[in-house]
Amino acid sequence: MKLLAIDCSARLCAACVYDADAGKELGREVLDLGKGHAEHLMGVIEAAMKAGKLAFADLGAVAVSVGPGSFTGVRVGVSAVRGLALALGIPAIGVTTLEAIAAEARALNGPRTVLAALDGGRGELQAAVYDDVGATLFAPAVIDLAQATLLGTEYAAALAGTAAGMIAATLPGEDIAIGPLGATSDIGVYAKLAAGKQPGERPKPLYLREPDAKPQAGFVLPRSG
Repeated sequence: MKLLAIDCSARLCAACVYDADAGKELGREVLDLGKGHAEHLMGVIEAAMKAGKLAFADLGAVAVSVGPGSFTGVRVGVSAVRGLALALGIPAIGVTTLEAIAAEARALNGPRTVLAALDGGRGELQAAVYDDVGATLFAPAVIDLAQATLLGTEYAAALAGTAAGMIAATLPGEDIAIGPLGATSDIGVYAKLAAGKQPGERPKPLYLREPDAKPQAGFVLPRSG
């Protein structure tokens, strides 16, 4: 089965095509945008498909990072994948940012338990714990640094994600495995994880906290008529 995976959950706008049967990546395109994923995503997808010498009709599934991450970027990616799945009549598969970061940490540090955590600002961490084969031990949630310290201690976990450094500073010992430290994972990791999943519900954004931008109720105009 050929699979297309995309990730817009952080700065990157990334896509790759992956041969699940051969366990081989066929082509990719990655842009470091920061913002503007909606304007560039289809071009990134087309470039990855061209690099992999595939047509959309060759795809057996599509996959996407569902977050946590950028509210806008996650929505863009999930909407695109759901649209492609509907148009092509193929399954859509969601992969969380935290499980992808943990998978990359296991590839870096060897099979072991991983606490993947992102710095959400305002003292909030978005975190989850996965065992040495990727099973969830602590489901994605918003926690504080004290809770993260307890999780790191309880599970003797390797640390990954943008909050790994601050958590490591609260833990005793100097032999704590740390890394990767990014806000997302390599797009190939998303593809490999998706290839190992059974299609289920349609992907939807994983929002662990409220967006920073909220409508100002005092300035909402009343409906006329």
